[in-house]
Amino acid sequence: MANEYEPRPEHKFTFGLWTVGNIGRDPFGEPVRQPLSPVELVHLLAEVGAYGVNFHDNDLVPIDATSAERDRIVRDFKRALQETGLVVPMATTNLFTDPAFKDGAFTSNDPRVRAYALQKTMRSMDLGAELGAKVYVFWGGREGVETDAAKDPVEALKRMREALNFLCEYSIEQGYGYKFALEAKPNEPRGDIYLATTGAMLGFIETLDHPEMVGVNPEVAHEHMAGLNFLHAVAQAWERGKLFHIDLNDQAFGRYDQDFRFGAHNLKSAFFLVKFLEDVGYQGSRHFDAHAYRTEGYEGVKDFARGCMRTYLILKEKARRFNQDQEIQGLLAEINADDGSMTGLLGPYSRERATRLKEYQFDRGTLGRRDLRYERLDQLTVELLLGVR
Repeated sequence: MANEYEPRPEHKFTFGLWTVGNIGRDPFGEPVRQPLSPVELVHLLAEVGAYGVNFHDNDLVPIDATSAERDRIVRDFKRALQETGLVVPMATTNLFTDPAFKDGAFTSNDPRVRAYALQKTMRSMDLGAELGAKVYVFWGGREGVETDAAKDPVEALKRMREALNFLCEYSIEQGYGYKFALEAKPNEPRGDIYLATTGAMLGFIETLDHPEMVGVNPEVAHEHMAGLNFLHAVAQAWERGKLFHIDLNDQAFGRYDQDFRFGAHNLKSAFFLVKFLEDVGYQGSRHFDAHAYRTEGYEGVKDFARGCMRTYLILKEKARRFNQDQEIQGLLAEINADDGSMTGLLGPYSRERATRLKEYQFDRGTLGRRDLRYERLDQLTVELLLGVR
């Protein structure tokens, strides 16, 4: 059984350089871990059994690197990938750290900043393509406001749309074949971030020139910060064919962005998420966008990374048991029972169907008396997760 919880390449577990490379700085405390180079981080991830490594442009190449320094860093990184067998499925751009982006990147009021953001992203896309990335994530960490006096939100959305249309065309012209994945977050580091939820992103995508190229990268913590049900956001994205990537971590509802180890806080929520991804056959990366506690050294970072993957695999096994549990499946069959009496009333609209439906006499008393057994179903789920079933 233990081997069942060991990561393998087919699980497609990935981490960002910024996750295992997090040095433990927070707004109230200095770093607690010495930085490791990208090459060292690749070898760390290989040691714990990861499949791939993702990066922002400046996670790999410092923002002020010369061309010669850039080429050396990329050469060494490629060598580390070859030595370890890790791949780069996704890349993204850091448009939030440098002071130039203090009022946003694509939505900045300053046209020079907007132009610089496009330049930086194109160069980052070039780097990602060079290293084999096929998914390109956009997280607008500074695309927002602290006061609505500062920006017109309609104009901000127009600027965001213009930037993404431009970059879609660039990817097409270069032949990169990227899928763009937009990542929503309600707040932090801005007071309010535009397109704050996955649902908002899905609506926005349909206004783009190439909506077929653009999907979402939902993150557990970001939806939980807004008090929302992450599974529902993921299901909506999947149903629309827009789940291009996913960020797995954990988060207490309504808190700051905690980026806990996957499954560390909301275990039942994590279970239903894993069950959904496995049941529908999601084929993308399982990317862990989280970091170790500030209490840890690099051995603790390895424990964190192994824990993310092991928890996913344990919950995957629990999902298999859920699907095979006779009592659980019997309850679900009972709850979803269909005697066929509504066949002629439900389905696509027709004039005849609408007429029959309006004339049908429903027994409201019978409908209200049905016992759905959800309490028992949920208790069985809890017992399964607690290992007593």
